[in-house]
Amino acid sequence: MAIVGTGYVADLYMRSRDLHPDIEVVGAFDIREGRLAAFCRHWGLRPFASLAEVLDALPGEGIVLNLTNPDAHYAVTRASLEAGRHVYSEKPLAMDLAQAQDLVNLARSRGRLLGGAPCSYLSEAAQTLAAATRAGVCGPVRLVYAELDDGYIPQAPHQKWLSESGAPWPYENEMRTGCTLEHAGYVLSWLVAMFGSIHSITAFSAATIDKGLEGGCTVPDMSIGILKFRAGQVVRLTCSIVAPHDHRLLMTGDKGTLEVRDTWDNSAKVRFRRRFVMRRRLMEAPLPRRIRLAEGPARRRARRRGSASMDFLLGAEEMFRFLHEGDTNRCDDRLALHVTEAALHLQNAGEASETYMMQTACDPLPALGWAQKLR
Repeated sequence: MAIVGTGYVADLYMRSRDLHPDIEVVGAFDIREGRLAAFCRHWGLRPFASLAEVLDALPGEGIVLNLTNPDAHYAVTRASLEAGRHVYSEKPLAMDLAQAQDLVNLARSRGRLLGGAPCSYLSEAAQTLAAATRAGVCGPVRLVYAELDDGYIPQAPHQKWLSESGAPWPYENEMRTGCTLEHAGYVLSWLVAMFGSIHSITAFSAATIDKGLEGGCTVPDMSIGILKFRAGQVVRLTCSIVAPHDHRLLMTGDKGTLEVRDTWDNSAKVRFRRRFVMRRRLMEAPLPRRIRLAEGPARRRARRRGSASMDFLLGAEEMFRFLHEGDTNRCDDRLALHVTEAALHLQNAGEASETYMMQTACDPLPALGWAQKLR
């Protein structure tokens, strides 16, 4: 694997390298020479002088890890696919659906793999929740509340947020890209992996706060979406950089509720509250039962970094596993494209959105080998 783009998020991927000793990072490239030098010096990597040099250095089954700014995702991924390389891209695949679909079509025509972040749906927490829904722990899932609020970010000391190799958190780029496009995928990927295709979305998005950027910024800093899945589930998804930090996911079914308190924690606990009647009252159990898998992943757990405890290389690992073992690729272009389409609509819905009918589709994903059964 080779890294293209050595900004803040690249260090998060490199921190996960110790969890995946079979993955070799052959080097990195960035158009900013100083940033590239600092990153490669910190991690002991070879600096490449150009994207072309990266593509020449990668073996035939190597993967380009596209960690550039969102505006550059399309061009870098397209060049890599045209050179016959597999690509794993940070979110989103592209900044509009037509470009994302073009990349998928190109990857398929060249027989190359194209995967996209986020990959936390491959985590222990997400796989446990999926196993619980398949087993009917809470009964058929009817309604899901998902929160992705990150606090009042413009007032946070983000100027002090530095990666391990010294890259500043890209505040302006994050604000101008939009928090929904940056973050909604963390929940969308979980839900699509579990339930399959989204049928329709009714959404609202708006700019509610001054982000302190020169020239202003009217990119929405909050969104609320109602998603109807083809399998019948209804989801309310909220995303903002305004409301207090909250990354909870709550599923309501006929028998009770399943809850994950922090979807940015790969090993977060999955809890079930049974619903019952006591005298004349309908209640959920005050003491939840923890749901566990019969076995868990063999690797060590990811360490916490800032507000997240995530293994950023799970997606690349899944692509490598498929390349070497075949079977099912759980990090394929259908999921990345469907999640990109949904996030783009949620971000860009505006204040007078009509119901949007999804154009792409994705089947539910099979469980990982170690996540087949509950205790």
